[in-house]
Amino acid sequence: MKQVICEAFAPIENLKVIDAPSPDVKKGQVRIRAQAIGVNFPDGLLVQGLYQMKPPTPFTPGIEVAGIVDAVGEDVDKFKAGDAVAAIMPIGGYAEEVVLHQSIVQPLPKGLSADDATALMCAYGTSHHALKQRANLQAGEHVLVLGGAGSTGIAAIEIAKAMGATVTAVASTQEKLDIAKEHGADNLILNDANLADALKKQAGHKGFDVVFDPIGGDTFDASIRRMAWNGRYLVVGFASGRIPEFSVNLALVKGFSILGVFWGSFVQKQPQDYMANQVELFTWYQKGYLKPHIHKAYPIDEVHAALNDVLQRKVAGKVILVP
Repeated sequence: MKQVICEAFAPIENLKVIDAPSPDVKKGQVRIRAQAIGVNFPDGLLVQGLYQMKPPTPFTPGIEVAGIVDAVGEDVDKFKAGDAVAAIMPIGGYAEEVVLHQSIVQPLPKGLSADDATALMCAYGTSHHALKQRANLQAGEHVLVLGGAGSTGIAAIEIAKAMGATVTAVASTQEKLDIAKEHGADNLILNDANLADALKKQAGHKGFDVVFDPIGGDTFDASIRRMAWNGRYLVVGFASGRIPEFSVNLALVKGFSILGVFWGSFVQKQPQDYMANQVELFTWYQKGYLKPHIHKAYPIDEVHAALNDVLQRKVAGKVILVP
């Protein structure tokens, strides 16, 4: 099987794709033959040593996989060969076959493709946790989604709409705004030199109840002053490359909260809530509320191009690797 190896923290071009033997299956484990492997923005940071977590090297990056069970170990009672499944893992996902304990593997509902399943885990999982557990979003509230055509941005739009909110989406091009609109955004704002004025006009006197921000940088600077009383500003990431700073007296005067969103820690610290969230996402998908946008499927040999395109924000929606 093919497997991606990060031998040392270095530029993405240093990643190697090797031929490795199929992993053995031990007690309580299942082996998944990948059909789709999720590519996420933090993956590119991780292999360069720029992420919060730094695993021992060498390692295989990747946190999500969807595919078919092709072998089960002793005492496995939840799955059998041929089952369609998906799983989240700390690392190790960029491989054509992965072995995991059955407790962290999820069955896929009928009709849910492997491609869409990868999107519904990290990207939709992050946005769902942000809006549900962190922001406690209520029906009728106004949500501003920055990076509205990214994988988490599209997810945030659809989830906010499923929860009964009004959504304003911001994106860097008209093409990306069109994608945000296709996924349910009520209002659209182009991220250009006039962003601050456009946000002020859209927010009106009240302001935004919730801001979903995976971008940071100048976009943060423009949106942080547009908060409603009792608003919640969700810090999701810094795709712009700049971690912003602001005067905390603004939160005092305007009466809003800044909330950090770290989905990986949420999965570890609140596993029951994570599993309940995942069930809700799968249910919304089956009802047609969620329609992941798959930007492109790259062969696993093209992992370098896939990661660079994601990091350089050249994509809209979800990127996957395929065997």
